[in-house]
Amino acid sequence: MRVALHSVLKEGQEAGYEEVHATVPADLLEALRRAGIDNWRIWRSGRHLFHLVDCEDFAAAMTALDSDPVNHRWQEFIGRYVDHFETTDGSPAAASERMALGEVWELRAQAAADEAAGDERAGGAE
Repeated sequence: MRVALHSVLKEGQEAGYEEVHATVPADLLEALRRAGIDNWRIWRSGRHLFHLVDCEDFAAAMTALDSDPVNHRWQEFIGRYVDHFETTDGSPAAASERMALGEVWELRAQAAADEAAGDERAGGAE
């Protein structure tokens, strides 16, 4: 599953946030893997952060991280930079499939569907 999230940085914390994400602690990487997260990408536009999380079960991953002391230390540290997540209660753990950003369109998916439809039409014409 792929989940998209949106968070907002505190005013003036853009450079610091990027600096601490240049290399996150190894124990955090391991905690994310243990929680079942395969990949987590972050883009920034001004103070707005856009996250793309790949995992099997996002809710289970967030539950696992909620009880992980490594994640607690990281959240306390990174809270110096992040103002809030755009969810109902301000935390990424609150994001479920219905609250995360839903995908509207993907170029590759449409191109593949168009190609498959063309192959079916070509195969049926013989």
